[in-house]
Amino acid sequence: MSDSAPIATLLAQLDASPTAHHVVGWWRKNLTNAGFLDCSLLDTLSAEKGFVCRGGAIIAWRVPQESLHNGFRIVGAHSDSPGLHIKPQPNKQHANMSLLGVEVYGGPLLNSWLDRDLGIAGHVVLQDGSLQMFTSNSPVARISQLAIHLDRDVNDKGLVLDRHQHLNALWLTSDGGQEFDQWLAKTCGVNKSDIRASSAQLFDTQKASLIGADNSLIASARIDNQASCWAAMTALIEQSDTTSPSVVALFDHEEVGSSSATGAAGPLLEHVLERLCFATGLSRQDFINVLAKSHCVSADNAHAVHHNYPERHDSNHSPLINRGVVIKSNVGQRYATSATSIAPFIDACANANVPIQHFASRNNIACGSTIGPITATRLGIDTIDVGIPQLSMHSAREVCGSQDPIYLRDALVAYLAR
Repeated sequence: MSDSAPIATLLAQLDASPTAHHVVGWWRKNLTNAGFLDCSLLDTLSAEKGFVCRGGAIIAWRVPQESLHNGFRIVGAHSDSPGLHIKPQPNKQHANMSLLGVEVYGGPLLNSWLDRDLGIAGHVVLQDGSLQMFTSNSPVARISQLAIHLDRDVNDKGLVLDRHQHLNALWLTSDGGQEFDQWLAKTCGVNKSDIRASSAQLFDTQKASLIGADNSLIASARIDNQASCWAAMTALIEQSDTTSPSVVALFDHEEVGSSSATGAAGPLLEHVLERLCFATGLSRQDFINVLAKSHCVSADNAHAVHHNYPERHDSNHSPLINRGVVIKSNVGQRYATSATSIAPFIDACANANVPIQHFASRNNIACGSTIGPITATRLGIDTIDVGIPQLSMHSAREVCGSQDPIYLRDALVAYLAR
């Protein structure tokens, strides 16, 4: 049902990117191969096709000289996903079992992490200041659920997990187990004394795949929000109109509020846009004028109507899988969509023959949020929130349609081309 070649690249990205830093590494390589210049260490952002990496965030652009008078077209997404991160001093022992202590990142469905074969991925900072990413080559940990014989009411009363007591990951069975920092040094191929600091998290080792009798679905970890990352960056690379100033920003830390140096609430995007303007000779006043003419699409997944829980949706706002891109609205400004910001994206979808759906939460169910309102507030530009429909959001393994990422990519290609 899907366009198999592009979907294969999405599946490859999902499998190669267990952390936000790995997402950045994936797109650093692909942008370089597409002729974009890595400007991360440059003082001046004069390249017409370039990108800047900062930790788990990456911002890429196509900005032809003398083309800023109509403002930027910006697509924003986020590179991080909810999950379980390894604590700084994780080693625990019970009986003959060595355990890893974890910290909950964002709002994951905790039960979905039980009884899965888990790997460990992340990055280390070495004594010379360099950063090295790592991924375990095989499953190394597991969080086992209590047997039903010891919890007879679990199917009727539901599973209750203590976030501190019940999420320790078993990874060795020996009285004098290997310390985590020893394993980390061996995995990275360095001496333990060479590691200054580290950041690590668990990930589900099951590969992304097409499922369904008609291959109409994608099952994978981190579909939220790596599907949007893939659609946005692919659209930028495939953009044929080289006269429009286009920017794609993948931020870190959205799942924990975006308040960081590499999150949407930080200054990274604003600084890059201003530096791009300065590189073309524009003044600070000119930059502010450019922002006033700019527009942003915040791309983050939407809740598809659930086949077993249809009552959780407003019947007029129940997105269907493989039926097109969703425009998300909320009068409480949890989404940034407004009557003025919606038009450019609708025009783009019409030009790309992409169907549109709408989502608004029920009045008695709290609405989530995205980088959209944060970016609109930070930069003062019209912003619309959109996304593809998905099931099992924030699960260790999520589901979306195999056609919908293609729809989003096509819409964003048209959007960036104006």
